[in-house]
Amino acid sequence: MIDLYALTSPNVQKIFIALEELALPYRVHSVDVWKGEQFKPEFTRLNPNAKIPVIVDGEGPGGRPYTVFESGAILMYLAEKTGKLLPADTAARYEVIQWLMIQLTGVGPAFGQTFHFRRFAPAGNDYSVSRFSTEVRRLYEVLDKRLGSSPYLGGAAYSIADVATFPWTRTHEAMGVSWKDFPNVGKWFADISARPAVKAALAKVDAIQSSRDTASDEDKDRLFGRGQFARA
Repeated sequence: MIDLYALTSPNVQKIFIALEELALPYRVHSVDVWKGEQFKPEFTRLNPNAKIPVIVDGEGPGGRPYTVFESGAILMYLAEKTGKLLPADTAARYEVIQWLMIQLTGVGPAFGQTFHFRRFAPAGNDYSVSRFSTEVRRLYEVLDKRLGSSPYLGGAAYSIADVATFPWTRTHEAMGVSWKDFPNVGKWFADISARPAVKAALAKVDAIQSSRDTASDEDKDRLFGRGQFARA
């Protein structure tokens, strides 16, 4: 059994999707980051970086419990554990890993910052919104070109590169992105949205209760590291 510590963010959604795709048994432990639960000692013992998601595999290496944090590492661990969603062939494997890294180092940060400055930042951040929105569109151009020559990001087969990237594209409308401008991404998005495991995963994510919509200014400041919680 795998214990998943999570809430509802795109980085969490990718782990739900992977677990459903791989048909691994798991149970969910809610960590409400809007209440600061990720900073509790019992959680930071699992992840010293105080972020979700985290998994604890009760049947890890050597048959002993094993903890994995960072969503990209979790995806690779689950793929290697099951022998699925990551090719064994070296060249094909690194084709997937390269596109996984694009999500981890490009798509996630840029899309996340764009959403933050559009939704949670105070007024007067036009430069930030423009900078990150421009990077979002540049990355969509990269994804669209790739998906114009390959059915999936990692190559011919659906992989953890697709699992990682898909949740971040679910907010495309909120960031002013239309599939008319990126038709290859739009087709890929529709195909993945129709997968039974993806539907099952997102239904479970949607059922999770968080305090995001009722979070106080102090809650938001703590989560975003600003105000009295700023370190610089």
